[in-house]
Amino acid sequence: MDPRVEKRLGLKELAGKIMSAQEAAALIEDGSVVGMSGFTRAGDAKVVPMALVERAQNEKFKIDVYTGASLGPEVDNHLAAAGVINKRGPFQGDAVMRGLINKGEISYVDAHLSHNAELVRQGVIGPIKHAIIEAVAITEDGQIIPTNSVGNSPIFAQYAENIIIELNIAHPESLIGIHDIYVPAEQGKREPFPITNAEQRIGTKGIVVDPAKIQAIVISEEPDAPSLIVPPDEETQNMANILLDFFRSEIKAGRLTNELMPLQSGVGSVANAVLDGFANSEFENLVVSSEVLQDAVFNLIDAGKVKFAAATSITLTEELQKKVYGNLEKYADKILLRPQEISNHPELIRRLGLISINTALELDIYGNVNSTHVSGTKMMNGIGGSGDFARNARLGIFVTKSYAKGGAISSIVPMVSHVDHTEHDVDVIVTEQGIADLRGLAPKERVELIIENCAHPDFKEQLRDYYNRAVEATGNAQTPHILEEALSWHVNLAKNKTMKKEVVKA
Repeated sequence: MDPRVEKRLGLKELAGKIMSAQEAAALIEDGSVVGMSGFTRAGDAKVVPMALVERAQNEKFKIDVYTGASLGPEVDNHLAAAGVINKRGPFQGDAVMRGLINKGEISYVDAHLSHNAELVRQGVIGPIKHAIIEAVAITEDGQIIPTNSVGNSPIFAQYAENIIIELNIAHPESLIGIHDIYVPAEQGKREPFPITNAEQRIGTKGIVVDPAKIQAIVISEEPDAPSLIVPPDEETQNMANILLDFFRSEIKAGRLTNELMPLQSGVGSVANAVLDGFANSEFENLVVSSEVLQDAVFNLIDAGKVKFAAATSITLTEELQKKVYGNLEKYADKILLRPQEISNHPELIRRLGLISINTALELDIYGNVNSTHVSGTKMMNGIGGSGDFARNARLGIFVTKSYAKGGAISSIVPMVSHVDHTEHDVDVIVTEQGIADLRGLAPKERVELIIENCAHPDFKEQLRDYYNRAVEATGNAQTPHILEEALSWHVNLAKNKTMKKEVVKA
């Protein structure tokens, strides 16, 4: 046995279950429901899915795939393109997968990320035939030590009939000890989570399973696919500055201190850039309690701004992967990874008083947010954890550039084409143009604030024209709309490739 493998395989009796990826892939039957580890391209199954792709060249079969969130190309690109995936949930972020979903070739179950474990527990998702989990080690007592994400792996392992482990010896051993695995009991028998600050540990260092369920162990040396975030640009930096000024005003009003409250930042370039803005600020002793730790979090740890960060996944660009995983001991006492049903749980979010920063595709003049559907019909990625956090946060903040497609599209429209977050869940909106604090405002009070502060100048007159005519047409109703025109901007985009149109004067 490879000494590197022997060192990671604490329960020696499992050595007889080591097999090739092809042999493990052959165990998965047509029509199976498969739970796979991984959350935002981190800690995901890799070599067994690619063996399934190879198998699909000579055999027709389909499986339902449930994960923590988006995965790397081995599943969401290659396995999808091979025609193997029948149904996918709860989140994805791959162009190939997206295209097949929007062609109706893959059924997609978009869901709040904190809800999936409960659906498994209740038997709505399942029965799970196989759980494929990437691990950095297996302890002497059979605990599975995840790599750099936890996601839904604990609940998959608990309820799966069989477990296939990808023992990835390329990941550093220093990952051992950063996990806090806590799986709640069934509803009605469940104790409150004994967490009052993000640093607390309440579980085990690994996933506790019956070793008899481990069907196969496949050795892997495949690295995680790097994050696709891009560096901050002038506009995202401006959004960060706007948000920092807002926090300063909250401190002045006595609602926050210089340490703020625990921060959550959603996946993606804009949210990461906004968080990165804290690096050169006066804020300090910050705590992150999020679902994903992106580049900005480790930059802030290095800058002495973040003292602790808890999440369910670490997702980094190639440059930061080398920096962090090559020196993980430096960060090990400052980070913690939990299952996503804990990191994203409403009880914990509300108790800790999180400041939640997530990205919108579009929003309307009353503050409703669309995070998922382009023009109301085509899935982008999914709602992810944004709903878990926004509805329950102390401050639910949504960020987006005010325009898209070179200025042809306004991110602020009369009515969103799909609603993921209602106006009741949205406290603050930030674009590169400015900020709208919607707290305590009635619908009509929000309109001018959103248009004046957040809309792109090219669309402000057009938005005001719609609203003024809606007020007149509805007799100044609570939430004025002209139903025949409310989605006309999207219709115009479909026909003319732009939302811009000549303003009709009342």
